[in-house]
Amino acid sequence: MTVTLADVAARARVSPATVSRVLNGNYPVAASTRERVLRAVDDLDYVLNGPASSLAAATSDLVGILVNDIADPFFGIMAGAAQTEIGGPGDGSGRAGGEKLAVICNTGGSPERELTYLTLLQRQRAAAVVLTGGALEDPGHQAAISAKLAKLADAGTRVVLCGRPPLPGSEAVVAALAFDNRGGGRRLTEHLLSLGHRRIGYVAGPLERTTTRHRLEGHLDAMRGAGLGDGAGAGEQERLTVHGPYDRRSGYEATLELLRREPEVTAIVAANDTVALGAGAAIRDRGLRIPEDVSVAGFDDLPFSVDAVPALTTVRLPLFEAGARAGRLAMGKEAPPPGGIATIAAELMVRGSTAPPRV
Repeated sequence: MTVTLADVAARARVSPATVSRVLNGNYPVAASTRERVLRAVDDLDYVLNGPASSLAAATSDLVGILVNDIADPFFGIMAGAAQTEIGGPGDGSGRAGGEKLAVICNTGGSPERELTYLTLLQRQRAAAVVLTGGALEDPGHQAAISAKLAKLADAGTRVVLCGRPPLPGSEAVVAALAFDNRGGGRRLTEHLLSLGHRRIGYVAGPLERTTTRHRLEGHLDAMRGAGLGDGAGAGEQERLTVHGPYDRRSGYEATLELLRREPEVTAIVAANDTVALGAGAAIRDRGLRIPEDVSVAGFDDLPFSVDAVPALTTVRLPLFEAGARAGRLAMGKEAPPPGGIATIAAELMVRGSTAPPRV
């Protein structure tokens, strides 16, 4: 049953006019009253009417693209590609030829902000929502996200995941485009093992992210395949793994820690290319050479990877292609993959930052 403004007023124990004033922000309201009204809005999941121009339609011309950090090229490339498809010529169904207004929602990696943006997009009757990047591995948050996406879908919003694995138990998603992070991580470490490396340090991302777990699992699969990750070797791999944010500083500090723990390490695998830049700086600051003393590898194949010195061995994810496909799916320009799930392959890019270890 649709929640009305009167329902919110009754829940907050105020008049409908007061609720309207709080939501429109056009009249001073006591802070305690405002807080009570907003709490009632959240409790009842009240959806405001969107702009007047969209009232005749089930959804508006708005599309939300959620990213962890728009300054990170990983997210920027996907968001830009999706926005191009969303803002381009449509199918003639909209008032201006089917085009939509894409809005980038920067969560900063905060699960609370992710839910808040989804609520705001629901209230604006967004035509579509694209969620990019890995998911938080917290059952409570996953349940809350699934419930929110179900409500969006019920209201006619098309939901697409890009670079994010399918949500358990959620049937609201039009399509989930998931990167093969596990396979990419395995092939990257297998490359180093094939060169003769055995003491390999790993700078992982945040513990609670699906991307982190999948890439690390691929690395450990490769180590076990070489007989280095079972039994006593499992403890060694744990000692040679350091977690941190997906940024340069994390790569720098974690690599110094790995070199302290194991001075004889011959290779560093980084959670992504930005982390790999920090790892390389730490290695050089210790007076070591890349790749002669320590090999370095990254992940994602961001634009700067080929211009690093030496050029970075990494795993290429087709970020632009994935983002563009997500945009087309969000606009209904492309049919969803079978079962609504597509795994996007990762490609190993071997460059000058890796070489056989010195004997």
